[in-house]
Amino acid sequence: MTTWMRGSFAGHEVNLVFARGMTLDVLTRRLRGARREPLAYGEAGGWAWAVHDMHDHDADDYDGVDYDRLCRDGAEVVVFETEPCSAKAHPPSFTYCRDGRTVLYLSFGSPQLRSGENPDHLSPELLTANLIGPDSECAREAEPGHDCFDHRDEDHARLVRAIAGFFDLPSPPLSPEVWAS
Repeated sequence: MTTWMRGSFAGHEVNLVFARGMTLDVLTRRLRGARREPLAYGEAGGWAWAVHDMHDHDADDYDGVDYDRLCRDGAEVVVFETEPCSAKAHPPSFTYCRDGRTVLYLSFGSPQLRSGENPDHLSPELLTANLIGPDSECAREAEPGHDCFDHRDEDHARLVRAIAGFFDLPSPPLSPEVWAS
C-alpha cells in the first residue's frame, strides 16, 4: 500500500484484493471475467489474494472493477486501490464488499468521509488509531513551516494497520513479487 507495492509492478497501477469465502481459483477467474488479469496471487491466513491492474489499457477499459459482483454468493472482499491516479496524486482507497454489496468505502485522503451500507463498520478501530474523530487532526498543523503532507505516508500506514488488524489480513510478505520495496 504505502510502500508495500509502490514500484513492485513497474508500469502498472494496481489494486490488491483479499477474498474470503471463495477459493483462489474463483477469485482469479472472476477477475479475469472482469478483464483484470492477476499479476500475482496466492493464499494466506484464510484469505485468497490477488494483485491486478486497475485498468485494461489494451482494451481501452478504464472503468473500475465491480467488486460487489465479484463477491456475490456470501463471499467478502477487501480491496486496496493503491494508486487511483498517480498522475493526479489521488490518494489510495479502501473498499469492503460482502455478499454483493459495498459495506464500506473510504479514501485515504479523507477517512472521516466514508460511504457504503455501513459507513461506520470500522469506526471504533479508526477512532482508536486517531484516524477519525476529535484527536485525528495534526497537532502541529498551525505551526509555521509544518507541512502535514510530510507525514502522509505514516498516516496511510496507520490506516492500513487498522484495516488489516480488523480483518486479520495476512501480513507482508505475501510473496516477494508483491511486497518488494
